[in-house]
Amino acid sequence: MQIGSRNERNAVKEQYASSGGLNTRISFHEKYSTNRQGYGNWIVSNYKIETGMKVLEAGCGTGSVWLGHDDLIARCGRLVLTDFSAGMLEAAKSNLGERSNLEYQEADIQNLPFRDDSFDAVIANAMLYHVPNIEKGIGEVRRVLKKGGVFYCATYGEHSFSERLAEWFRLGGEYYDPNYNFTMENGERKLRPQFEEVTALFYEDSFHITDIGDLLEYLHSLVSLNAIGELPDGKILEILKSHSKNGAIDLPKEYGMFICR
Repeated sequence: MQIGSRNERNAVKEQYASSGGLNTRISFHEKYSTNRQGYGNWIVSNYKIETGMKVLEAGCGTGSVWLGHDDLIARCGRLVLTDFSAGMLEAAKSNLGERSNLEYQEADIQNLPFRDDSFDAVIANAMLYHVPNIEKGIGEVRRVLKKGGVFYCATYGEHSFSERLAEWFRLGGEYYDPNYNFTMENGERKLRPQFEEVTALFYEDSFHITDIGDLLEYLHSLVSLNAIGELPDGKILEILKSHSKNGAIDLPKEYGMFICR
């Protein structure tokens, strides 16, 4: 059963208590994605951050989206990275270090510890689908945004590799309950009550996986497909190899982001 689909806060917190599984997933995407720009780089390329802006990121994870973008960090008058996992914040601090304009704070997007109209931009990437009360979380984002501020939120679509793998492994019912709480298909509807302008951008990409052993490790890190991980590794590899062509596996990806004003 997928954690996010039932909004089990404690289970989600346990999943993200350390950066190990997240790092596995990030490394896998970097190695086998066909779009070499990289999803994180594409996301950042859409940020419009001017000198002196105050920026908040909710659910910053390991802070990986900021790596290699020191110029963007320096441009911020104040950059606050938050996560409800202390382990993730420690990983982010290890990756990005201490900077005069950079703050780390444990926080829940449903109850942000900031005053109204505090930030010029708020960022929430790959995390809104885990929020138990998404409407409240989005409302909190709107509250802390200044007039004319921008909200950037990235997520996945409903037609991606998880569906293909569920088909291959014949998962259904309680063994496959995908988390569609906030996707590229329904996200605009959930953002519209708080934002007048919502623009959806899609990132073109796919997987070309040349080492099936890496795919096995990746699957073990995915809560949404944990029923696959309960099978013996030999059986998983047998099924995966049956869908390979010339020693490689190709899988679809659907990712994107919303820019809200």
